[in-house]
Amino acid sequence: MRFLRPRLKQLAAVLAAAAVGVAVLAALAALGVLSWEGAVLLAGLGAVGAAVAGNAWLTVRLTRRVSTLDRRIDAGARTVSEAIGTDRMEIVKSLDGARNELKRVRAQAIPRVSAEVAKAVNLQGRNDYEQQVAWNELRDFLRPAPFMPSLRGWAASPDVMRVLVRLIDERHPKLVVECGSGASSVWLGYALRRSGGGRLIALEHDARYAELSRQLVRDHGLDDIVEVRHAPLTDWTPDTAGEDDARTQPWYDTTAVEDLHDIGLVFIDGPPEATAAEARYPAVPVLMPRCAPDAVLVLDDAARPDERAISDRWVADYPELTAREEAAEKGARVFTRTAL
Repeated sequence: MRFLRPRLKQLAAVLAAAAVGVAVLAALAALGVLSWEGAVLLAGLGAVGAAVAGNAWLTVRLTRRVSTLDRRIDAGARTVSEAIGTDRMEIVKSLDGARNELKRVRAQAIPRVSAEVAKAVNLQGRNDYEQQVAWNELRDFLRPAPFMPSLRGWAASPDVMRVLVRLIDERHPKLVVECGSGASSVWLGYALRRSGGGRLIALEHDARYAELSRQLVRDHGLDDIVEVRHAPLTDWTPDTAGEDDARTQPWYDTTAVEDLHDIGLVFIDGPPEATAAEARYPAVPVLMPRCAPDAVLVLDDAARPDERAISDRWVADYPELTAREEAAEKGARVFTRTAL
């Protein structure tokens, strides 16, 4: 509309001029100066000329308008092109920066991760090899049944079982107490049989698992040596606790060990870690008074933080205990009792 308004004004002016011209020609014809035919002819020629002139004038105006629009479009296109070019440059720079950062991270991370993976693989390989060696040594030494329960995983590993079998062979304990039960109970039963006698009392807090362990013992014909006792977890409080000291934690029901005396070897592989913080600590306060003067205690999973803390507490609380480390997959500590 803004573009048409001036054109309408110009058209009105042309029409007005044409009307004046027609009126003049009509007056001349009326005065006899021109014939009516001549006046009409001149009016027609004038209208045609005015139309031609108007069209020419409009053509010029439109041409100028189009040229202006072309210049504006060209300028806009250059601006857009420059903006796109600038954005592309920024994108390229950003991608280059990201690519360089990725190269830097790869250069730093990949060797480190590769070294850690190689270390883990080497450690796992050494552990696997050592467990296989320990397994073969146990079988060669004990000559057990052909189909033995698996060790490792939740069960004790072959290397810590080798430590226990060696202690039984050296000391010939008459009574062994195991905190926990399962595959290890069978292997310890074979070790006691080979040593010439002795009994194993295995404490198990889970009734169903206790029955499974009993069946495993019976399957190997060791029920004359191994006894699995169901000892559910109950609150245990240290004897040294005062009346206002409410320190309690779950441990095996102590009534399960009240008839035991002169224990020569204790294997501490329970309760499970998730039972409580430092869940295995009560083993020494409860069983030490029932141990022989030269008793030996073996703590499995000694590489774990809780078990390290328990070990330190035992050594601090019981000066008659001395501790030594044994190389084992999960860590093992051997505590020897000596007279003060």
